[in-house]
Amino acid sequence: MADKRDYYEVLGVQRGATEEEIKKAYRKAAKQYHPDLHPGDKDCEEKFKEVNEAYEVLSDAEKKARYDQFGHAGVDPNYGAGGYGSPFGQDIDLGDIFSSFFGGFGRRSNANAPRRGTDVEASISVTFEEAAKGCTKKVSFNSIDVCDDCHGTGAQPGTQAKTCSACGGSGRVTINQRSPFGVVQTQRACDACKGKGKVIETPCRKCAGSGRIRKPHTVDVQVPAGIKDKQTLNVSGRGNAGFNNGPAGDLHINVTVRPHNLFERRGDDVWCDLPITFAQAALGAEVTVPTLDGKVKYTIHEGTQPGDVFKVKGRGIPHLGGRGRGDQFCRVVVEVPKNLNVKQKELIKQFDASTTERNYAKRKNFFDILKDLFND
Repeated sequence: MADKRDYYEVLGVQRGATEEEIKKAYRKAAKQYHPDLHPGDKDCEEKFKEVNEAYEVLSDAEKKARYDQFGHAGVDPNYGAGGYGSPFGQDIDLGDIFSSFFGGFGRRSNANAPRRGTDVEASISVTFEEAAKGCTKKVSFNSIDVCDDCHGTGAQPGTQAKTCSACGGSGRVTINQRSPFGVVQTQRACDACKGKGKVIETPCRKCAGSGRIRKPHTVDVQVPAGIKDKQTLNVSGRGNAGFNNGPAGDLHINVTVRPHNLFERRGDDVWCDLPITFAQAALGAEVTVPTLDGKVKYTIHEGTQPGDVFKVKGRGIPHLGGRGRGDQFCRVVVEVPKNLNVKQKELIKQFDASTTERNYAKRKNFFDILKDLFND
C-alpha cells in the first residue's frame, strides 16, 4: 500500500472536491490514458488502471469516507481476508451464491446481444364514413434508423470499433468490496466504453458514432372497416431500429374519428334524428331515410309520435374483424310549422275544433290523472 499514490492526486483534484468535480476529472484522465488510444504503451495502461481505481473509491460516498479517515488501508480489499472479513477463511463472491440458489438470477446480459428497438407513435384523423367503411391513409412519422453510412457500427466507413481493453468487451467491470462476509464482488457498467464493450476511435461523421439516425417516414396504412374512435392500429417492424441487429419496434397509430353532423355511433349501430311534418306523422307517409350506403325509403305508419324510433336493419357499422354489421335507428322528430299565414291558421283552428279526446290518447290520460288528483 505504501507505493500507491494519493487518489486525489491521481485524479488531480483537491480533498473536499464535489462529486461532479471528481467525475469530470475522472473522465478527462480516463480519456487521456485510455489504452485504446495508446496501443502497446504499458505506462498509459498502468495509469489508466490507477485512474479507475481512484475513481472507484472517490465516487463511492462510503469508500471515500473510509479513505479520507484511514487512507489506502481503509479501502484495501485484502484487509481481513481469511480472518475477520470471512468466516469461511476465504473471499466470497455473492454472485456465485445467488447463482446457485436462483439459477443465475441477477446476471447481466451480453452488452453486444441483439436488442429490440422501441416503439413509436403517430396519429391520424378519419371521417365517420371512412371509419365505417375502411380506407387507406398515408401516415407520416419519425423513427430512428440504422445509419446507412456506417451500417450501425458507429465507426467512420473504412474503420471499425475495437474491443474495450478495460472490460474485455463484456461491458462490465468487477469491483471488490469488503463486507462482514469477506470481499464481495459486484459488477457495474464499464466507464471506459459506457457498457458497450467496444470503443470507437473514429466516429461516423453522419451519426456522430451512435450508429443510428432519425428519419422522417410515410407509410400507407389500411384502416379496417368498423374501427372506433381512439383505437390504435399496430404496424409491426416500423418503429425504432433495434440494437446490434435486433428487430425494430412497432408503429402505433392512434385513430381519431371525426364526428358526423347527422349520424351518431352506439356500438356498431348508427342513430340519427329524422324530422317529419305534422301531416306525415298523423296520416303516415313514405319518407326518405339517409344511411351510410345512400338513401332508402321507409313507410311511416299513421299516428307516429315524436320520439318514436324505427329500425332499418343491416345499415349500421360493419363488425370490426368479423362478419355482419349493426343496424340503423331513426328517432322521429315531428316539426311544428312556423310562419303560418291567416288561411293556414284558420284551417288548423277548424281541424282542432273537429277533434276529440279520442284523437289524443296521451292528452286524455293526462286529464284523467288530474281529475283523480282533484277528486282526492
